[in-house]
Amino acid sequence: MQRRHIILADRQDITRLGLRTLVKASTAINDGMEITRAATMDDVISTLKEKPLSVVVIDVTNILTSAEELLNLSECFKEAMWVLFSNELPENIVRSVAANSRFSLLLKNDSAHEIAAAVVNASDGARYVCQRMAHVLLAPHEGKSLLEQARLTATEIEVLRLIAFGKSVKEVANERGSSVHTIITHKKNIFRKINVSTIYEATKYALRAGLIDYSELTR
Repeated sequence: MQRRHIILADRQDITRLGLRTLVKASTAINDGMEITRAATMDDVISTLKEKPLSVVVIDVTNILTSAEELLNLSECFKEAMWVLFSNELPENIVRSVAANSRFSLLLKNDSAHEIAAAVVNASDGARYVCQRMAHVLLAPHEGKSLLEQARLTATEIEVLRLIAFGKSVKEVANERGSSVHTIITHKKNIFRKINVSTIYEATKYALRAGLIDYSELTR
């Protein structure tokens, strides 16, 4: 049975408006399709209780708090289809839903064609994985996380986490009881191992690796 309701769960107005326009412009799904805005997870749950046969298009970085929360919701609402839609899809979330046919994977800078295709497929009860996320899932993984692949030490992981929270080298040193020189050395080693050159890139890496949640950065 084709789903006739879409829940757009994203706090960014521009994203909601753009996706709404794209959905309404798609003749494959526009016929009788209802669209509901959801700015919080409570909004999503409330709508799913009334309309369990829905497609939930959700930005996992500014609505969701964890992969566990997502999986629990999918078990509670077994008739819903989920389109994970974000600038960055954290690896821990991607891996956790990889084998679940009710989850589609999509990036916000994918083409309009791919975005529309994902929603069309989900409305028909079928999964869609965008090309770039397909490459991630098909790449050799060997059961190792991004952090394991980078061979970061426990200390480096903690320093990366603190840096991703926006703490300065001096603040990290004070928090860990280390010298500034030591933290600078750790930071250089971390950036080399994860192949980044800026704090912004390091923060994106920490998000993808599941080391921090987007919700923690916006508190």
